[in-house]
Amino acid sequence: MKIQLRDFFLLAATFGAANISSTNSIAQTPSASAFIVIDHHSGHVLKEFNANKKLQVASLTKIATAVVVLDWANASGQNLDQLATVPTLRPELANTQGIQWSPGDRVSLKDLLYAALLQSDNVAAETLSSHVGRALSGGKDPELHGLSFISQMNALARKLDMSDTRFLNPHGLESLERKLPYSTAEDIAKLSAYAMSNPAFLFIVSQKERKITLQKADTSKLDYKLVNTNQLVGKSSIDGIKTGTTKRAGECVAISAARSPETRKDGATFFITPRRLEVVVLGSSNRFPEAEALLQEGWTQHEAWVAAGRPETPRPQKRSKLGF
Repeated sequence: MKIQLRDFFLLAATFGAANISSTNSIAQTPSASAFIVIDHHSGHVLKEFNANKKLQVASLTKIATAVVVLDWANASGQNLDQLATVPTLRPELANTQGIQWSPGDRVSLKDLLYAALLQSDNVAAETLSSHVGRALSGGKDPELHGLSFISQMNALARKLDMSDTRFLNPHGLESLERKLPYSTAEDIAKLSAYAMSNPAFLFIVSQKERKITLQKADTSKLDYKLVNTNQLVGKSSIDGIKTGTTKRAGECVAISAARSPETRKDGATFFITPRRLEVVVLGSSNRFPEAEALLQEGWTQHEAWVAAGRPETPRPQKRSKLGF
């Protein structure tokens, strides 16, 4: 099922209206600056620590980049096989993930999404921003392409009630900005739940490897094998989502996992309830073991929550948005 851009607003309103609640059991993992575990379908918070603390999230930013591209493609009927051209790049972005990009290279939007999400390629994210931003800005001044795309990323954040998030670029490198981009574990969890509701996004981030093809400016073709930076994919039913690392952000990861649906019979009627959790870990020095342990704790909390009748607990009021 395609997710149309107009569905942004309906789904975001529904998600934002959901009463996100937490258990009384809140503990810090050994190294994470913040974390959260949520039920995908209700937004109920099962476990958290510093979930509303504004932090740098590094390449978790690329989740929003991919979502904007996929929603734009669905809403406008665009084919992800269309080719985008690698723009002129700032030196800090070039060749950081092993792919030898050159300005003028052409690659499909689909392959760019794989490169950005699996191998966390910064040039791929920048190229997606340039290509889609040109369409969003009406093909005017090239300097407006990136600005139009970033504007759409922040519009996405507003619609998903990510009130403590500021995106400044499509790749998450804060060292290139005069101001700092930021988000929170809770905001990234909202974004992750929305993204994983899109079958195309889920399929991409569930892959361990992928071959992509670049059409070089001299018409030759080069194939690259991408390897997913998320070492947890395939373990404990984890099928996504994204890693991120910078010196300022530390190790970050967002994961998602599903279990077989709950089934209940009431008379002649069967009720089937899907089960999926999202986990976000920010500012860690040991993200993968910590995220996997939080997932297991989350399932335990989820079972207790279901057994108690899925009670709703009000979320603590967010602190002032002034500063960090």
